[in-house]
Amino acid sequence: MSRWKFAPGILILPLVFAGCSENNSQQTTTQPTAELKPPSETGTLKVATRNGSTTYYLDRHENPVGPEHALISAYAEQRGWEVEWTMLESTSEVLAALESGNTHLAAAGLTHLASRDERFARGPAHTEITEQLVCHRDARPMPRKPEDIPGTDIVVTAGSSYAETLNKLNEQHPGIGFREDADRTTEVILSDVAEQDVGCTVADSNIVQVMRRHFPHLEVAMTLTEGRNLGWYLPMGSEDLGSDAHEWMNSVDGDEAIGLMENRYYSYIGDFDFVDLRALNRRIEDRLPEFIDEFREAEAKTGMPADLLAALSYQESHWDPAAKSPTGVRGIMMLTRRTAESLGVTNRLDPEAAIDGGARYLADRHRRLPETIPEPDRTFLALASYNIGRGHLLDARALARTLNKNPDSWQEMTEVLPLKADKRYYPSTRYGYARGYEPVHYVQRIRNYRDVIRSAFE
Repeated sequence: MSRWKFAPGILILPLVFAGCSENNSQQTTTQPTAELKPPSETGTLKVATRNGSTTYYLDRHENPVGPEHALISAYAEQRGWEVEWTMLESTSEVLAALESGNTHLAAAGLTHLASRDERFARGPAHTEITEQLVCHRDARPMPRKPEDIPGTDIVVTAGSSYAETLNKLNEQHPGIGFREDADRTTEVILSDVAEQDVGCTVADSNIVQVMRRHFPHLEVAMTLTEGRNLGWYLPMGSEDLGSDAHEWMNSVDGDEAIGLMENRYYSYIGDFDFVDLRALNRRIEDRLPEFIDEFREAEAKTGMPADLLAALSYQESHWDPAAKSPTGVRGIMMLTRRTAESLGVTNRLDPEAAIDGGARYLADRHRRLPETIPEPDRTFLALASYNIGRGHLLDARALARTLNKNPDSWQEMTEVLPLKADKRYYPSTRYGYARGYEPVHYVQRIRNYRDVIRSAFE
């Protein structure tokens, strides 16, 4: 139940390139309205946000996604409201829109600050973060403690909480200087740090967590703050809507929505691996172009997303058509001889045939799962089946039921699958022992790889 209203000329780009458009758009000029009626009367919740990987962006199919989008959509759906989104380029523009009186709520990864509480009504919080100083990993000297910061080239996005953090640090360690950039988002400035066009910047830990997979040369020099809350803000005088938002966020429905948001956007991001991600980004440039058309053709035939197939293939072989394991699986999709024969693939070392076969095999794993399983869980379970085998997955789903776990929830299945290697459980299953922890890590890595690979398909 959503509809979208974008500020004129603002380009919406997904994930890593979120907000990376040239600054040639018109800034929305908003005149205060005489009275903004509440959504309980109009049925429409007006929300200001900004384009970013941790807020709101459009995926490769131009569907709106993102952590803030997920939470706002869940809240509005529960209340029976439509959502009218106003997309803005920066935190300062979001706050200006909130002050104009033309929007009910700002959901843009905003840190709850005492200084903001003086201007706006604080809404509910949904995520805890810290603020981190981020530099290029080759920066010399690397500032490791606050007294090292004076003299460091630092740029932060204008209107952010980061300027307030640095100003407070400067009171204790005089000489800390920085520039505020009104034209670039935190994500864009982080990319500039990775390219060594900017020395360092300050960013929320969740943004850093996402961006480092795309730019492995980013390094957290130090954490500048204790835990802080991200949440929503409303105009002053919005007590009724604010109370309702707090009530929903603290309810069972709100807890469930936060859990789903965290599972989809953050929980699978593992420990940072500089070498692995550097290799992936390099191979996106020098290997993926050789096979990208084959992945797209496989999507057209099977419905399995091309970027997902590419991530699966990278996990299997690092896009090496001649890959071979000690157990005899071969090729860019690492098919077993038996699987290849069942798919009619006569040469596993032929990347075109192997990609087509691997895509059909994954589609078959997906098709054999109940249609009642929601996405993306059904896809994650299909990937697990590709890795561990359908029989072992069915064992784990049956085991989940006996343990009062939800076999249709990937999050709960990550707890059950490892039990296939536990002697207290696997003897009672039909297919016996399996290294059930492997598909959990397997799917986690594919999800990480897919996030990085996705931009190559757009």
